[in-house]
Amino acid sequence: MIVRSKHNKSLNGHNLLWLTSRKPIKLWWIYCESLNKNHTKTNPPQFLVERSQTLYNKDMEKLHIPVLLSEVLASLDPQPGETYLDLTAGYGGHASKILDVTQNYKNSVLVDRDKFAADYLERKFPPDIAIINEDFYSAVLQLTECGRTFDMILADFGVSSPQIDMGERGFSFKHDGPLDMRMDQSQVLSADDIVNRYSERELADIFTRFGEEKPGRARLLAREIVHHRPIKSTKELTDIIIGKSRYSKTHPAARVFQAIRIAVNDELGEIEKTLPLLPKLLNKDGRVGIITFHSLEDRLVKDYFKEVSSFGEESELKIITKKPIVAENQELVINPRARSAKLRVATRN
Repeated sequence: MIVRSKHNKSLNGHNLLWLTSRKPIKLWWIYCESLNKNHTKTNPPQFLVERSQTLYNKDMEKLHIPVLLSEVLASLDPQPGETYLDLTAGYGGHASKILDVTQNYKNSVLVDRDKFAADYLERKFPPDIAIINEDFYSAVLQLTECGRTFDMILADFGVSSPQIDMGERGFSFKHDGPLDMRMDQSQVLSADDIVNRYSERELADIFTRFGEEKPGRARLLAREIVHHRPIKSTKELTDIIIGKSRYSKTHPAARVFQAIRIAVNDELGEIEKTLPLLPKLLNKDGRVGIITFHSLEDRLVKDYFKEVSSFGEESELKIITKKPIVAENQELVINPRARSAKLRVATRN
């Protein structure tokens, strides 16, 4: 079952969230009051659909390795019959292992704003599991309004390997492609808009706030980008950045690409709005695990956990991980992209 965010006014003025499957004759609805958003999804370009289908035909478990998998299983400790909410299900790496234990597909929910990922999840899992093709903040709002609660919640804020490895998605400085970076292909704002239309001051601010570039370097790179407009591809943008960079351990374009991606997808804003709602979705003694990949995300999670657990017995959450859990060397050999991953876990009081 896949949710495509079709909100219809009915039933004495209340909202209905229609859950529809592309399989014939199946139609579900959940009665909810005051759903806030009305999203109309559009289909991605055909060439992206064909390219993603090529990836689907390969072994996705080899293409996308879930980070900190053993640590997530140990921390969330899934039990048979428990309910599970995955706010960034991606290609189902964590979800499949957790649901193998719980076997409770009917009362679990998988969320991903990327249509390609949502479509893959629908093929991968039994038809009675709900799959919401929305950003996680919108999904959390809907689930809260519906009064849903879960024994486990997981959010992995990293970009999936298939997104990075598809040059056509525009996420990577290693693969040439259009300036896109949209996790949700139906949204209007793309990396092209930011790179080619934002002012020099706006670009410098984005690079400083979201890429943690030093102000002087941020202004330099913003000036160069404005000077070289129009910029049509990720390779063009990468070459401009390299031309104004010295040698460093990390790729000189990494911070700029991170900054633009965060701005395009409002990643930090989504996290800030979502975190305060998570306790409402947890059953008593329920567990929530959050995986971050850079200091901006981790700081938000760390500060929120610290704040919400600081009221003694009245605290909504209790922190389980005093320090974040990071990948062991054995995992880093297999999956180098896990090197910056940090897992923080809390339980519902």
